[in-house]
Amino acid sequence: MTTKPTDAIDSHLKEELLSREELFEGKFLRARRDTIRLPDGHSATREYVVHPGAVVVIPLLDDGRIVLERQFRYPVDHVMIEFPAGKLDAGEDPFDCGRRELIEETGYTAREWAYAGAMHLAVAYSTEIIHIYFARGLSLGERQLDHGEFLDVFTATPDELSGWCREGKVTDAKTLTCTLWLQNVLSGAWALDWQSAPAQGSAG
Repeated sequence: MTTKPTDAIDSHLKEELLSREELFEGKFLRARRDTIRLPDGHSATREYVVHPGAVVVIPLLDDGRIVLERQFRYPVDHVMIEFPAGKLDAGEDPFDCGRRELIEETGYTAREWAYAGAMHLAVAYSTEIIHIYFARGLSLGERQLDHGEFLDVFTATPDELSGWCREGKVTDAKTLTCTLWLQNVLSGAWALDWQSAPAQGSAG
C-alpha cells in the first residue's frame, strides 16, 4: 500500500531557505543561488532558474490523428518534434494560455478542452511547471505566429508518435510525457473531464 506524501511524512527531507542571491535577470528567465539548511543541519547552496510556467496542448483531430509541430530549438541546436506549447504571460490563466498558443501556433480552435495535469520539467534546477491540456472538436483557421517564431505544423497518428519516441526521434520531455498521457487516455485507463470551451472573446 502506498501513502501519499504529506508535510509531516516528508519533514526529514525538507530544506530551509537561509539567504538568497539573484544571479541574473533576463527578459524571460531569472537565476538564483540560495543558501539552504539541510535536514541534518549543515548548509549548502542551490542554483536554479525561475521560470514563469507554461502550457502544452494535445490537439485531437476527428480522424484520430494528432497535431504536432517541428521547431528549431537553439539551446540544443536541433529541430524538435513537439506538441504545441508556450509560456504563461504574467497573471495569465493556464487555460487561456493553452487556447492562445493553440491558435497562434497552429491556427486551430477547439470546441472542447480537458485539463490532464501538470509536470515539472527539470526539478533539480528549474521552477518550471507545465500544465497539460487536451483539445478536441478542432476547427482550422489562420495561424498568428509571434514575431520571430518559425515552426511547421503537421499531423500524425498516435502510433507514429509512439514509434518516434521509441526510436529516439522525439526527445522533448513535455512531448514524451504527453505521449504517455495520450496512450492512457486512448486506452481508457485514464479518464478526462471534458468541458465546452467558453466563447473565444472571453479568453484572457
